[in-house]
Amino acid sequence: MVTVTDVVCPLCGSVCDDIEVEVEDRKITKVTGACAVGKSKLLGHERIKSPMIREDDVLRECSYDEAIKKAAELLAKSRRPLLYGWSSTVCETHKAGIELTEEIGGVIDNTASVCHGPSVLAVQDVGVPGSTLGQIKNRADLVIYWGSNPTAAHMNHMKRYTYISKGYFLPGGKKDKKLAVVDVRETSTAKMAQLFVQVEPGKDFLLFSALRAVLMGYEDIVPDVVGGIPKEKIVALAKAAKEARFFVTFFGMGVTQSRCRQANIANAIHTTRAGHMHTKGLIWPMRGHYNVNGFNQVCTWETGYPFAVDFARGYAWYNPGETAATDLLGRRECDVALIIASDPASHLPADAVKHLARIPVIQIDPYANPTTEFADIVIPCAISGIETEGSVYRMDNVPIRLRKIVDTEYMTDEEIVKRILEEVRAIKEKIGE
Repeated sequence: MVTVTDVVCPLCGSVCDDIEVEVEDRKITKVTGACAVGKSKLLGHERIKSPMIREDDVLRECSYDEAIKKAAELLAKSRRPLLYGWSSTVCETHKAGIELTEEIGGVIDNTASVCHGPSVLAVQDVGVPGSTLGQIKNRADLVIYWGSNPTAAHMNHMKRYTYISKGYFLPGGKKDKKLAVVDVRETSTAKMAQLFVQVEPGKDFLLFSALRAVLMGYEDIVPDVVGGIPKEKIVALAKAAKEARFFVTFFGMGVTQSRCRQANIANAIHTTRAGHMHTKGLIWPMRGHYNVNGFNQVCTWETGYPFAVDFARGYAWYNPGETAATDLLGRRECDVALIIASDPASHLPADAVKHLARIPVIQIDPYANPTTEFADIVIPCAISGIETEGSVYRMDNVPIRLRKIVDTEYMTDEEIVKRILEEVRAIKEKIGE
């Protein structure tokens, strides 16, 4: 048995890097320091055993070579290919995927387009006052979670970085801090808060505007009730921000995927800046998958744009609302899809999934999921951060290196994508001859 320390958890955007695991016979047998979901992933569960190709509506096992060659043929002949997912794999795979997409003149998009894409758009418009999670841990004495429930979605977030953690300037932990929650329902996180503001669904923009007005000294123009919230409670939230030495707002999909979308986030950022008239404050999105942020970083380096990039013109074209996965699938433009490190069948709108089920689908993933049920080619891969190493970006844009803990016979998804790219180029060269 071997004990491995400082293991990085490849689950959520918190990217906890203080996990300890015990390894025996090339298998992780014990995990210490991870949350329940992270522990489950590190310990492993039933996975896809072999590459498969669908024939007569039944998936039959095949070799990696056969599956990769068939996938390359589909992509090389495609008129409007979509390469979607990318959020639960490493940056090195992202780079290979962007190169493949450019080669075939396809569209590449990641799961941000249906979660924190509006956050990215807002930051492009107005910027963002942010910092590392380390700064927040050491300095933030008021923590606000808005449309986010970390006790269910980012279980170690408060323990490692915010309310429960002990910081350099806040050695008492939660004794030195205050927690506020804004949400449409009383979540498990809200039950821990000293101040809970229950906003009506779709009224976040109004509440941000009212809070911003109070912070800027215009309390008299705020109505008695905004978004179902009494004025007194809005003033109390503003007062807590004013009195804090350092406040931070973390917002989730409860804000990004409700009415007004990126306008909510732009308003939230301006509200944070209004707080700067009184004290120091930051705002950050609660990114979901452990490397959804990494794809946005790599895609921006490589193409100039963070997601939903279309190469059909021979150069990068970016227009979310037209070039995102849900747009292509909803308009039934896409004729082949490569799905990697995601499960669109569980998360995309019904019309998009229906079209996805009609067209050839190539899936690269360690685990079976609802998308596997209609995929035509299934290629299992090594698990990033457990069976292969690579680079990822935490939710605060800090790069972290995933380590390889155990050996495996499975190919990495980076190798699979590169092999598909080689096969596509060979096919195109043969056609050109």
